[in-house]
Amino acid sequence: MKKIIIILTIFLTDRLSKIYILNLQSEGTDIDFYILPFLNVYLVWNTGIGFGLISLESGIYYHILSFIIFLVNLLLVYLLVKSKGAYSYLIAMVIGGSLGNLFDRIYYYAVPDFIDFHIGSFHWFIFNVSDIFITIGLIGLIFMEIFNNKKNLKNV
Repeated sequence: MKKIIIILTIFLTDRLSKIYILNLQSEGTDIDFYILPFLNVYLVWNTGIGFGLISLESGIYYHILSFIIFLVNLLLVYLLVKSKGAYSYLIAMVIGGSLGNLFDRIYYYAVPDFIDFHIGSFHWFIFNVSDIFITIGLIGLIFMEIFNNKKNLKNV
């Protein structure tokens, strides 16, 4: 039940943030404003996968990529059911974020990204709330695998 709450909380937080930004745009607000010296909001439409990689126009390849993302989500749900402990919470974070972006791919045929982190003139990829949780979940899973493998190697 906790994992479902995590998934729904991430999904809804992502949806609300995107709806807020899109409503600002529809009211005529220019979605290009600074929040902090290293952080601003700048709306872009991403038709690719994470951080705009493999961007495609809305055509057959876009739909194939979207279907693959859907299948990966099904695999993640299976892994969530089979996993225990911290693994399950990290997988739930990835699913919550992934569902947020998958919803946008289906509804808008693109994902609205708007968080622009930068240091001076170096700008990281523009991302959204879903991307934050996908990244945290994946990094957490990678670290858990590394540390579990080190423990297993010591026991050999």
